[in-house]
Amino acid sequence: MLSARSVREAALGEVTRPVSLAGEQSLPVLPALQGLLPGGVLRRGSTVAVVGSTSLALALAAAPSATGSWCAAVGLPSLGLVAVAELGVDLDRLALVREPGESWPAVVAALLDALDVVVVRPPGPVRSSHVRRLAARARERGAVLVAACSWEGADVCLGVTGSEWHGLGAGHGHLRSRRLEVTSRGRGAAVRPRHAGVWLPPSPPET
Repeated sequence: MLSARSVREAALGEVTRPVSLAGEQSLPVLPALQGLLPGGVLRRGSTVAVVGSTSLALALAAAPSATGSWCAAVGLPSLGLVAVAELGVDLDRLALVREPGESWPAVVAALLDALDVVVVRPPGPVRSSHVRRLAARARERGAVLVAACSWEGADVCLGVTGSEWHGLGAGHGHLRSRRLEVTSRGRGAAVRPRHAGVWLPPSPPET
């Protein structure tokens, strides 16, 4: 895992990364998430908004990191690495910038230049100018921007409409997993609403 300083240096040192080649215009996602996305993949150059669950936003980075893509999480100071690993994210391919402060748009832009998936939770309201610039940067560089918040003009928006924890018995046990009810809608191929039940961590509880 990289420090905030090394993340910036690595990202800025790779701004000449070519836009994705033909045949590499998408990134995989976990099987449980495939039904929520057009074609069952993350389209390079797209922006995905996730409302209601930071874990769901991070889960979008699991399959890409497992298949060799570099990912980043920005603006998540209380993020637990054990929980991230349980979601399926490869920590060896995760750059972490916990507290970018007011410079978060510049940090995210630099990471979009160098990495494949960037998950960000802004510290406050997002200006329309930042939305436009970062969406344009993702399209230009062939990266995927995942916003763990409402994001104007997102290509796909995933929203959690309900959740249920599992693992507690009659006064004993511990929480092992959570089932989310997720809806998806967006623009273009994502205009048709979709719905799925998603287990986080990905494996459902033992029965």
